[in-house]
Amino acid sequence: MKKVFNPPSVRRPFGHYNHGLLVPPGASLLVTSGQLGIHPDDTIPPDVTGQAELCFEAIKAILEEAEMTFADVIRISGFVTRREAFPDYMAVRDRYTLDPKPVSTLLVVGGFTRPEFLVEVEVTAAKVV
Repeated sequence: MKKVFNPPSVRRPFGHYNHGLLVPPGASLLVTSGQLGIHPDDTIPPDVTGQAELCFEAIKAILEEAEMTFADVIRISGFVTRREAFPDYMAVRDRYTLDPKPVSTLLVVGGFTRPEFLVEVEVTAAKVV
């Protein structure tokens, strides 16, 4: 069982995430590469929401192949190209995350490998075996 840490001496999380999670010994660990909002046919949605949904669907497929779910995700790192994209990205993230909420970092970056990419997401998951 993962243990949540949100000490009273630290400001409450800004959104649906926790400040810390402790994973017990013996858990299986999965780390993903950053996933981009691109379909298998190389088409790319023009908006952050569409791209974020594709990122999380790709992560879902990776988790399933590893016999995990979003309940096993302990860390999410999200990257967007515009500060204004935060609410759209977080709305998608919050639809996919399960309890206990993972720790989360969201950064504004200057861009990705192609200018049409607006968001990238990577996760770390741990499943207690």
